[in-house]
Amino acid sequence: MRVLYFHQHFSTPQGSTGIRSYEMARRLLLRGHTVTMVCGSYAGGQTGLSDHFVSGRREGQVEGIDIIEFDLAYSNSDSFLKRTGIFLLFAIKSIKVALTHSYDVVFATSTPLTAGIPGICARFLRRKPFVFEVRDLWPELPRAMGVITNPLILFAMSLLEWVSYRSADYCIGLAPGIVEGIASRGVENTKIRLVPNGCDLAMFETTALKWRPDGVNQSDLMAIFTGTHGQANGLNSALDAAAVLKERCRDDIKIVLIGQGRLKASLQKRAIEMDLTSVIFHDPVDKARLAQLMSAADIGLQLLLNIPAFYCGTSPNKFFDYIAAGLPVLTNYPGWLAGLITRAECGYSMPPEDPKALADALELAADDRGRLIQMGLNARQLAASEFDRVMLADAWVDVIESASLVRE
Repeated sequence: MRVLYFHQHFSTPQGSTGIRSYEMARRLLLRGHTVTMVCGSYAGGQTGLSDHFVSGRREGQVEGIDIIEFDLAYSNSDSFLKRTGIFLLFAIKSIKVALTHSYDVVFATSTPLTAGIPGICARFLRRKPFVFEVRDLWPELPRAMGVITNPLILFAMSLLEWVSYRSADYCIGLAPGIVEGIASRGVENTKIRLVPNGCDLAMFETTALKWRPDGVNQSDLMAIFTGTHGQANGLNSALDAAAVLKERCRDDIKIVLIGQGRLKASLQKRAIEMDLTSVIFHDPVDKARLAQLMSAADIGLQLLLNIPAFYCGTSPNKFFDYIAAGLPVLTNYPGWLAGLITRAECGYSMPPEDPKALADALELAADDRGRLIQMGLNARQLAASEFDRVMLADAWVDVIESASLVRE
């Protein structure tokens, strides 16, 4: 089976962003299929191709994956207008590939939502089986955050969402709330599958090369956040908690924020103005280096803005990396991940918009290291028993293989 795979933000492990698509493509290869990955150039990502672009495009093979990369540089720090333009250009260029390439099944993963456009074209113009993966509910999330308020844009996005879901032979949701959102658009339950992000257990089996950033002592409690420093992540809550800890003279608790994003500069400025020396910012690192950092950390921070649409509608990579590393997790919003943490006793679930409660939890973790160690063991057990990426990747491939039979 030949799979044409559209993911605008694809990266190999040499990048500093999520590698779900890389892992899924590798699993397709192990099951005897071929994969052509169509992507753009994502800041923090590494496709593995290094040749010069020719006419805005370069091609090559990386670890058995055929890659078509468009010269469309994208960063989360770009303006909304620039990002929108890049999304549309990627969709337009991808349509040409979908209409001319040789393949059996087309697969597209959001975000952005426009990733579904080449799949829709392949479905109706070439009668190809189409599988659409939904990583976030659009336009529900940007509407809830107030990022997009123009009613015409919201209507157009809602229409594209509906067409994408209804055109697909199968839809894959990464979180329970996403699955519910797909079903609410009239898609039959038999055509929807839940395949959340998974845990790369092998990545954290070797922990000899641990490291901590400058400013973090070995005796300090190190709480880490890894990921985008954007509006959705609500990282001001970490700074607010750090201010509370400063008042309590708990300079033995360090909050390390690793990554990039539109709000990083303003967060750094605020930390300086508040003299929050316990908050340490660090540039993104590749997956191997990140695994070594997590192995030296004490607790992972799963933080988001207090938006109800986030509660059950996200499947953040960082959470699954934390538990794969055997890190307890502290989250500041309710929902399915908070439920997992409570059930597995692998961390702390705090109410949203409560910096004192967040500071209390960090103090509790620092003062009871024995319990923290047990929580870490529980986290690793949860990762192995329910979110092993190998197991989930096989379930994902099963969906793609089922789609290939739809039109036989």
